[in-house]
Amino acid sequence: MENHKKHKRFMQRCFDLAVKSHGYTYPNPLVGCVIVSDKKIISESWHERAGEDHAEVIAIKKIKEKRKLKKSILYVNLEPCCHTGKTPPCTELIIKSGIKNVVIGCLDPNANVNGKGVKELVKNGINVVVGVCEEQALELNKRFFCLHEKKRPYIILKWAESKDGFIGPKKNTKTQGKVNYLTKMKDRVLVHKWRKEEESILIGVQTLIDDNPKLTNRYCHGRSPIKIIFDPNDRSDKCSNVFKSNNYLHLTNKMLKIKKNNKNVFMEKALEFLFKKEISSILVEGGRFTIQEFINQNIFDEIRIFKTNKKLNEGTRAPIILKNIEEKKIKIYKS
Repeated sequence: MENHKKHKRFMQRCFDLAVKSHGYTYPNPLVGCVIVSDKKIISESWHERAGEDHAEVIAIKKIKEKRKLKKSILYVNLEPCCHTGKTPPCTELIIKSGIKNVVIGCLDPNANVNGKGVKELVKNGINVVVGVCEEQALELNKRFFCLHEKKRPYIILKWAESKDGFIGPKKNTKTQGKVNYLTKMKDRVLVHKWRKEEESILIGVQTLIDDNPKLTNRYCHGRSPIKIIFDPNDRSDKCSNVFKSNNYLHLTNKMLKIKKNNKNVFMEKALEFLFKKEISSILVEGGRFTIQEFINQNIFDEIRIFKTNKKLNEGTRAPIILKNIEEKKIKIYKS
């Protein structure tokens, strides 16, 4: 069990299974599981939605001839849980099943688990290997890890900018309430795919006033993200498209119990509120003021920028990327 190389193929299958539910398991992580006997997969599954059976439980239940489990290896990309939440602990069923070998991608950062699951398995005579394809396992659940380790959602900043460095035209009464697209249709479809994958989408109140966006993923079938509006002074028009949905969070100074208008305090309290709501990830789509605040306060994990050949000549300038930002956090898309 000590040779990681021989386990990589089966761990990779766990990753392939886990991503099938990307966007549907929040606030739970993405988990895939395979059970192998004589170097062949005899059962596999993945966690589909929060509140439903975990991947390990489904994979074990699928096997009709339970005697096979005693000579099998269970592979899972994240440490099995050992506490009772919406479902019973996975470690309990693994132990009862008779499985004697378990291979894990990485430990679970949740304080209720974080090594305790492994200890429970070892205590009951199970051989455990941890750290197979660990880097890939951590990347797969970077949102889940961010929530538990940084105590805030995983934050992606996204915008499109013109060749001359604007993200939108000069606003006037004719353009108010309308969205001016800089990107091509294929890129808008990609953005809607991103929206489906992230738990929430965030804009500032000025974008709500200027563009009245729907913030849906209508170009990409699947779940719609929770809509978050940063609106310290409660300037939103409650007839806006966002408020026609019941899937939104409208954050104001009053709601967050902030007495004095302060950008830093608002950001801190807003993210604290979203952490308590177990919001695992946010796609921040604007506008400039809101995005710039995330950059200035260095509270983000990725930046995705669409660069276009269109020129606007005037309008709203693109956010300024500070010099100390790591290049690996920035991804440029040509549109």
